[in-house]
Amino acid sequence: MNGKVFLVGAGPGDPDLLTVKALKVLQAADVVLHDDLVGTDILALLPKTAQARNVGKRCGRSSTPQHEINSLLVAFASFGLTVVRLKGGDPSIFGRGGEEMDALRKAGVPFEIVPGITSALASAAAAKISLTHRDKASAVIFLTGHQANAEEQIEWQAYVSSGATLAIYMPGFNYRQTANQLVSAGLKSETPCAIISRASSQEQQIHRTTVADLARAPRLAAPTLLLVGEVVGTAEFAANTEEFEGWERNGAALPQLPAYESVVDGQFVGGD
Repeated sequence: MNGKVFLVGAGPGDPDLLTVKALKVLQAADVVLHDDLVGTDILALLPKTAQARNVGKRCGRSSTPQHEINSLLVAFASFGLTVVRLKGGDPSIFGRGGEEMDALRKAGVPFEIVPGITSALASAAAAKISLTHRDKASAVIFLTGHQANAEEQIEWQAYVSSGATLAIYMPGFNYRQTANQLVSAGLKSETPCAIISRASSQEQQIHRTTVADLARAPRLAAPTLLLVGEVVGTAEFAANTEEFEGWERNGAALPQLPAYESVVDGQFVGGD
């Protein structure tokens, strides 16, 4: 009798950002194979009867080979267990979820995907950046600075020419090289960018700069994400207007808006 595997996105780290369905699946799990980046606050939500195993991958540390993770998923499910593969962010974005789906399909194991908030969205929210903007960017590109094949080249020119906001996962620390590649591909050196470290966690850090000054950026704690594009500059305007957010907290009454009943031809009508 086969069990079932759930590929679940744990989100960026804050347990409040788990989806309701993710929480329900976790609390019904028999076995949880989780990434190294999944925090203790989220693991604390697992039932006491669940077997949890860290199968995460981190640079410079020993890790569980992907083929072994695939085998564990199939093996546990074959015992009729509810198995959760818990991944940071979203399981379908740079998380090797595709390889695990292929293995489960090949073995005939039923599975379901429970999406999570991916790092690009959490990082943009942390930095108060809209990834799209009618006047600045009509598209977003998710890409990774870490290639499985070291000889594979990132198509910087295609990405830059699209005019899209670039969300670069796992950008590494060779910011000088990244900046040079972006400029060589045609991006203006004054283009705003931001490095977000550990988005949504208590250790969250944000460094705003430009492509020209990216080489001098500090080495923030991993995991980091690099946002590049004109939309990043809108956060500077937001920072200048944050003083208005404290009106009510400071005891001052919020301004009263006039009451209107409807809008006709673009004009407010009715009310007192």
